[in-house]
Formats: sequence, structure tokens, C-alpha cells
Amino acid sequence: MSSSAPGTAQMQKYTLAKFIIARLAKNMKVILVPTALLLTVLCTLNASASGGTSSVRTQDTVIVVDSGAHGPRIVSVGHSEKVHWNNQVADGLIEYAQLKSRRVRLAWRLNSGASHADSRRASFVYECSAPRLRLTWEWTARAAAGPIEHDVRIENRSGEELWLLLSPGVQLSFALPKNDSFQHMFVEKGAETPSAVGTHMVDVTDGYEWSGDSSTYAINRPGMPREIVPWFLVQQKGSPKLGVYVGIEFSGRTRLSLAMNQRMLHIGAGLNLQSGSIRTRLKPNETFIAPTIFIGATTTEVDVTSNVLRRWIRQVLTNPQTWADQRYPWLVNNSWGSGMAVDETLARRMIQDSAELGLEMFHIDAGWFRSVGDWRPNPEKFPHGLASLADEAHARGLKFGLWADWAQAGLGTGSGALNVNNPEVRGWLPIDPPGTWKPEPFKGETIDLSVPMAKAWAERETNRIVADYRLDMLEHDGYLVLQGCTKTDHPHAPPDPLATRLEPEASWTFARSANSTDVSYHSTRAYYEIQSKLRENHPGLLLEVCNDGGRMVDFGSAAHADYFSITDTYDPLSNRRAFYDTSWLLPPAMLEAYVERWATPDLGTFRYMLRSGMMGWFSLMLDTTSWNSEQHAAAKEAIALYKEKLRPLIRDADLFHVSSRPDGVHWDAMQYFDRQRRRGVLFAFRGSTMMEMSHAFLLQGLRPDSSYHLTFHDHSSPDRSARGAELMTTGLIISLPQPNWSELVFLDEIE
Repeated sequence: MSSSAPGTAQMQKYTLAKFIIARLAKNMKVILVPTALLLTVLCTLNASASGGTSSVRTQDTVIVVDSGAHGPRIVSVGHSEKVHWNNQVADGLIEYAQLKSRRVRLAWRLNSGASHADSRRASFVYECSAPRLRLTWEWTARAAAGPIEHDVRIENRSGEELWLLLSPGVQLSFALPKNDSFQHMFVEKGAETPSAVGTHMVDVTDGYEWSGDSSTYAINRPGMPREIVPWFLVQQKGSPKLGVYVGIEFSGRTRLSLAMNQRMLHIGAGLNLQSGSIRTRLKPNETFIAPTIFIGATTTEVDVTSNVLRRWIRQVLTNPQTWADQRYPWLVNNSWGSGMAVDETLARRMIQDSAELGLEMFHIDAGWFRSVGDWRPNPEKFPHGLASLADEAHARGLKFGLWADWAQAGLGTGSGALNVNNPEVRGWLPIDPPGTWKPEPFKGETIDLSVPMAKAWAERETNRIVADYRLDMLEHDGYLVLQGCTKTDHPHAPPDPLATRLEPEASWTFARSANSTDVSYHSTRAYYEIQSKLRENHPGLLLEVCNDGGRMVDFGSAAHADYFSITDTYDPLSNRRAFYDTSWLLPPAMLEAYVERWATPDLGTFRYMLRSGMMGWFSLMLDTTSWNSEQHAAAKEAIALYKEKLRPLIRDADLFHVSSRPDGVHWDAMQYFDRQRRRGVLFAFRGSTMMEMSHAFLLQGLRPDSSYHLTFHDHSSPDRSARGAELMTTGLIISLPQPNWSELVFLDEIE
């Protein structure tokens, strides 16, 4: 493949394109042919004939790329056949490598024979002769609709170790129309507890500058921006709402950026290189794989764009075997309501009550093990072990899940314990703990999973835990994947002694240095391999990402696990806020809300508490045997309703944010509607306000000319029918007599 110069060949292709279009127009009785379609045919002919400009497309996104002789570039990003945003900058390849102490400029040259382009994939291969490297620059459309993914791989064929000096990932610059105004959307992680904002919608004006960071462990520091789920959208505020969104499929240290200067919009996405010149080691025959970046285009409202993205994530990233089970997402009872006090007696009582309530999994949280790093049952608490509890759960029709902070080392001396004083284990740690160091009850010091021996230990240990305790689900928690290390003999780049700082955090210490991005890169890749090995060895095993609740919510995790704990604060408001935020980007079935004990003076507030965690994956985190008979009956009814009517919508329906983000005072709501089933539901919540007994919600996703039967589940209003146009323009009015009550309204499209 090579770019062709304009001339006779180009004119011949242009004439051929016009002929094809003319024939199409004649056959289809079209009078005028859109210029965009003519250009598309021309680009396709050009790609097949010379390998220059190519277009990769889905139903809603078109990315035009060019394979230059010494480097590729993104020509434009657009929505289907509509307006394209033309890119003004080249997507530079990595420019330098370091061989021993010598810095070498990399001279890349296109290998036409190894390259390929069609409407689903453009793969341009570039090679460097000294040192001998091969780089693949690729765009792939893996689904009919949704975004297009970008990958860069660099193979070391030189026969000697070298260091790549990394450069930013995707860089785009678009010239914006003078009279259009734009808005920028990004979403925070729910780490620890959701902030007062969570979902940001910001006007983009000249001089606007923003960057959003994501990492393996979000820490909320006063006065500092919170970490984001690594994605953002920038879109016209008026018609035709042309917009572009960008995401990163990686859990390590990444950064997204957006700026506007003199009507030029600048976008960046890739590894976080803010700590300085970032380098990564590449041994002979190894391949550096950059984080996958996806780009999508839209001309619709944000909720419609989000529904496209969520379907794409389900189809492209997540585990199809998990979704094949119609009981996913599962209904869970978790022992953490009793904290570390869990024991065999409590577990057996909770298993029995879980089955009686109709729940589907019993999940033992922290407190079951001998000590941190010694992931074997405490014989005093569990004299008969865990396998017997798994057997009892299975006999009652329940799955059996388990918490483990499996990358944490402690001071346990039992056989198989991960002890920080063991010389081998000490070599896997990011720092050398002082002699006075002690772990917390369920947290220790994290090992570096990128160290081959540490990774091998983690693979064996996680496999043993799943097999020995007959698990259906394994949850990992805590600071599992490093993003800082002081060691010089690990696979990552060594730290800069002059720019390294240690930040104590309770029982462990964060190391910050210029190598932090490379540390997280290698550790994340190792973590993904461990998770993949677990799935390979145990088909059907469910994997939960917790990380102290919502600290590692990202698209890379979505590809290597089955659901997320979205926040570490479990009251109704926090659960609804975290769900509101993350559901813009991820399938609701993957978004777990833990429901903890909360003041419920009546059944109305009791249902409000349950429903605040029932819009996605539902986990109770309390001892249900403490409920009175009325609460027990109400919970049993709610669980049955979830299975029969809510879960099918949570799995498959479109989701709409039909209110402002919850604030606990005013009304808020979320709406599902499934056009195939012709059914939906509105989750409506009245906050603490005493002033507003009723509220009208403008529904979305309905057919204006259709009629819908409305069933008020709690009978707050008489059932009735209404036209779609009325529900979407005038709204659906909900009236509730008490603060902190809720209602479910089911919508059934009438023939």
C-alpha cells in the first residue's frame, strides 16, 4: 500500500466513481447524488488501488485514515455519511528508542505488502531497520454500530533489549464552525463516595483547557480533580448536534485532554505522560501494546449516544458466556453488613434466608481468612471450611461468592501465606516496609504483579481459591494493581531517585515517580492475564471488580470482569448518584449497588432503600434475618418483581436519564424502555422535600403515535393509558404522599 500522487490514475478513478454513482442513481431513481457518497466511493477505490486513503465505518461512525510513506494520519472523523470533522495534525509514531546509553531516532517506512484496508479494518504496517522494529497502526470496527477502535503494536525484532521513549497516543485537531457552540461531558468515578457533581456538562469556549486522569486506584484529594471513567464527549449544543466521543480501554495510568484555541479543538488520548519522558523496556521478540482507544461520532441526544455505546460494550468487550445466562445480573446477599464478624453460624443463617427470599447468590465478604495474605479459612470462625458452605448454598439453589484481596501481602506465617518478610515476597513489593509495619485487618502491602514470579503466584493462588472453595464468583478488592514502585529490578522502568516520593496511606505506601505510568502499564497487563486465565480455567466463573468501591471503573476492567462495585458508600442517595453517573457509559447490568442498613420507619422508605439499589446489579449488604415480617415480605415481593419484570429491562432495554442527577432533596428518576419487548419502567424517587408532592417526568424512547398502558406498581395513582407524545412532551406525573418514597411505573405499548 502506498499513497498515489494526483494525475491520470486519480482522474480515472474519479470517472469510475461517477459512473458507479450514476448507475446507482439510475437504478434507485435518485436525481441528486450526495457529494459525501461520491467521496466515499472514491476513497474506497483509492484504498483498494493504491492503499492511500481508507475509511473504516460502522452504522454511525466513519474514520478516514491515510497511510503515508513514513507515518499514518487520521484524516477525518464523522457520523455516517454526514458532516466530517477534518483532522489538522498527523498522528505521530514513536520517534525515539534507547539502545544501552545511545538514543536512536526511529525511521519508519510503510510496508505495503503487509498492510491491509477495507471498510471494517485498516491495518498499516511500518518498519524500522535500525533497530529492527515493526509497528502496526490499526483501526477496527468490531460491531455493526458504535465506535471504532485504535491499536498500536510494536514488535522488537532487533535481537537486543531496547527502551521505547513513548509519545502521546491519539492526537486530533479540528477547525470548528465559527457560529457553533459546544459542550463537553465527562463522568467521575464513584470512588469512596460520589461527589456533589459526578456528571459534568461544561460549555467549551475559547481558551478552554481540560485534562482527565484515570488510574488503577482513584484517590480523592481535597482541592484536586477527581479521577474520571476514561471517556468524554464533545458535542454541538444546537442542531445537528454533531459530536465526537473518545474512550480508553485500559485500567492503568491514562489521560484524556481537550482544549479549544481560536476555534481549533484539540483532543488527546493515551497513556499519562505528565510525569516526564516516559520509557518502557522492550526485550527481544517482545511486543509493546498501547492501550486501545475508541472513537465514536454522534448527531443525537446524549442518552441515545449512550445507548449505542452500552450496546457496543456488551457486544465487543464483555464476556458473552456471562450474558448468555438469563439470570445475569444476579441477586446477591453479602455478609459485609456484619463486617469482619462473619463466621460459619452467621453464614449458614444467611444462606437459608437468602434462599427463602429468592436471592440467587450468597457472598462472603472480608473476615473469613486466617490473616491478610493467608487466604485460607480461619479455623476458629469456619471449623468446617468454606467448601461445605458452598455445598450448602448450591444445595439451596444459590451461587457461592467470595471476597479476596489476593494481591496483598501481610505477616501471616501459615503454609502458603504471602509474608512481607519472606525474602522472595519482599522482592515483589514496591517498597521495603519498615520493621514496625503492620497490616490492617483486611489490607496489606500490594505485590507487583508484573514480576514474573509474583504473577505466577497470583495465578496459582486465585486458581486454588476458586477450585478449593467451589466458587461461582470471586471478588477482588483493595489496591490490587500498582501504579508506583521503587524497585530497579522489576520489568518496568526504574524510578528517578531525585523525583520519587512515598505517600503513606494507612497500612500501605504509594510510590510516585517518573516511572509510575510504566509501573501501572506492566502491572495492568499482568492483571488482565491473571483474570483471563481464571476465566479460561473456570468457565462460567463471575468476576467482580471492587477496589474499595468504584476506584477502578473503566473499559479495560469491563473486558476482564463481569460487574463493578460503583461506590464505597451505600446509602440510597450515594447508590443512585453512582448509578446515574456510571450508567452513561457502562451497561446497567454491570453496575452493582450495595444496599446497607438504613433508617426505614415505614414500608415506603424500606422500598425506597431497596429500589435505590435495584436499577442495575443488586446486592444486599445486611443481615436479612434482622428484618421484621412486613419488611421480609416486602423484600421478597421486590426480589420476585426484579426477576420477572426488572431484570429483562436492565439487561436489554435502552436507558434514559429523565431527571437531573439525584441530590436527595428533589425528585429524580431513571427510565428503561425496550422497543422489542415494547415494555419499559420508570423508577421514580421523591427526595426529602416537603414542598413538592408531585413531579412530571418527560419520558424518552417512546413512539409518539403509540399508546401506552401505565401500571403504577404501588398504586400511587390509578392505572391508565396515554399517548407517547403526551408522555414525552407533557410528561408522566408521579404523586407520593411522603418524602423518601418511590414508585415503579410500568409502560406497555398497546397494539
